[in-house]
Parts: sequence; structure tokens; C-alpha cells
Amino acid sequence: MRRPTRPPLRHLLAATLVVLALPGCTLPAPDAAAQEIRLQGDDPGLAHLAAEVARLAEQAQGRVGVAAYHLETGRGITLNGDESFPMASTYKVPIAVRILSMIDGGELGLYDLIEIEEDDVYVTASAISDLLDDPGLQISVHNLLELMLQISDNIATDVLMRTAGGSQAVTGRMREAGIEGIRVDRPTWALIANWLGAGEVSEDNRIGPDDYERLLRAPRTDESVDANNVAFNTDPRDSSTPSAMSALLQKIWNLEVLSEEGSALLIDIMYRCQTGEARLKGVLPAGTEVAHKTGTIGQTTNDVGIIDLPDGAGHVVAVVYVKESAVDVPEREAVIAQIARAVHDYFVFNRG
Repeated sequence: MRRPTRPPLRHLLAATLVVLALPGCTLPAPDAAAQEIRLQGDDPGLAHLAAEVARLAEQAQGRVGVAAYHLETGRGITLNGDESFPMASTYKVPIAVRILSMIDGGELGLYDLIEIEEDDVYVTASAISDLLDDPGLQISVHNLLELMLQISDNIATDVLMRTAGGSQAVTGRMREAGIEGIRVDRPTWALIANWLGAGEVSEDNRIGPDDYERLLRAPRTDESVDANNVAFNTDPRDSSTPSAMSALLQKIWNLEVLSEEGSALLIDIMYRCQTGEARLKGVLPAGTEVAHKTGTIGQTTNDVGIIDLPDGAGHVVAVVYVKESAVDVPEREAVIAQIARAVHDYFVFNRG
């Protein structure tokens, strides 16, 4: 199992990259009325990196939030860092933290077997529904974590959320960790049903697999899709700020929310993520390793993770959220990739 190399504790930051106190400053983005850039660290070159990130973000034709933080030196930038964005499947990182915290506390075993119940099996992005939906199936917590994080398996996610004690327990773990900007509210079947226009569906108002499939297959007009997207984009549930997600990744790396074993396992699985190859990893140099988790729904496309830098240059937390985008997913992915490359190159060539 890969174990992260810990940066010195003196480089830890608070949950947000607020830099009203020295060193650091707040700068306007090119569209100062709509965006906010913040810098962290005594590094005059960060202003140029932030300006380039803001320029690249314009290509998404929507709202973009970015947090980039160099783990070894504490330098970083945010673009709209305190604005909430739909997490989509990046909310599987907080769910994993809650599960691994339960394991650290002896409430759950990594190799405990969890039964997949008949009502768990929805038509969704899942190897379980595709291949393994026979009654009596049991899967270990470890395997469920791997399915959730490596291939973004939605059924594995919902089973783990139930095992975690529900969405409130996941959000509660974030609050215990001192992170206020992340909230988890719904299993994936409810989140998707809400995006499809079934606003009454919730964790406490369950929809069965058959009704859910009928909802998926229901015809939709362009007008209804637009209306659903507007409603979803303004929904505060299952959202995070870039700064808050960056803080969570920092705390995972620095063993502040999990044991050494739990942190190492989570980061190792994220290094093996099989989704979103065109996002954070899209235009990085060949062989660059990234521990990350992606998310996509409607007008939202995200990727969050930790990028390994070459030749002892350290590691960078990179969070890129895109919402309300008017372009197709591949174009959003290209924006994420270009921002990640700009961040990667800056910290390779400006080591502090």
C-alpha cells in the first residue's frame, strides 16, 4: 500500500485560504464583479498564476472554482474559493473519510461484509447493477470503497452512505474535522432523481428501483432539461467550496482526519482512480501520478486531488469545480486539464 510522505506540520493551513493577514493578498480577477482571487504565501509570482487560471477558466463559459495548494511550502491560490459548487461524485471523498473514521474508531471493520439488498440495486453507473445483482450478494467494506472511488460506482456509494449512518453522519464528520464548507445530503439515487425533476425524492422519501427506472426513461423537452439544470445549480445540497475540499484533502494528507493506515489506504485508492483521464491528468507530463476523484452531472464537471510533482518538487492539492457551463463535457474537461497543467508547472519551476 502506498503511504504518503507527510509535509512538515508547520506548513498546515486553516480550512480556507483567507489571506487578509500577511503574507498574502486578495486580487480582482479579470471580471472583478463576478470572481475573486486569493493568494496564500509570500510569493509574488502567485499573482501571475492566479491570473492565468482565471483566463483559462473563461473557456468553460460558466462558473469555475479553483483551489491549488502546495503541500510542502503552504503557498496557494483560489479562484472563487468560498463559493459553493455541486460536488457530484467528488462527494464520495467525504463519504470515504466517514467510513474510514469508523474503522479507525473500531465501529466497523475494513473487511466486514455488507449485504447488497434488493432495494439497493438501481439502474445507475454501477458494476453491481451491471454484473452482480443476484440476491444474497455480500461485498467487503474495502471492496466497496474501491468500487466507489476507482470507478465511481453509485450503488457502492449508497451502500457505504447507509453503513456510515446516512448523509447527516457524513456531514457531521466534516464538522468534527473543522470543515464548514462541505455538506452531504443525499444518496446518489436521490441526487440524480432531483436533477431529473423529482424534487420530492429524498433520503427520507425513498423512490423504489422500478419507479426510479421509469423516471430515467421519461421523455424530456429542452425546456424541462433547462429548468431542471437551473433548479439543480441553485440547490445548496451536496455542495462544497473549492477551499473546503482543498482543506479536506490537506487534512487527509497530513493525518488530521484519519489514522496513518486510513489516510494511506484512501490516497492509494485515489491514485488508482479510473475516471476522468482527461481532467486533472489530461495534459500533465506522461507518468505524472494523481490521487483524485471526479464528478459529473448536468452542467457540472469536477476533479479534485493531489498531483505528484517531479524531482522532489513536492505535491499540489488541486480542486477544480465547473458549474453552469454552456459547453459540452469534453470542453469542460479541457479547461480542468489546462488549469492543472498551469498549477503543476508553476510549482515545478517556482519551488519557494
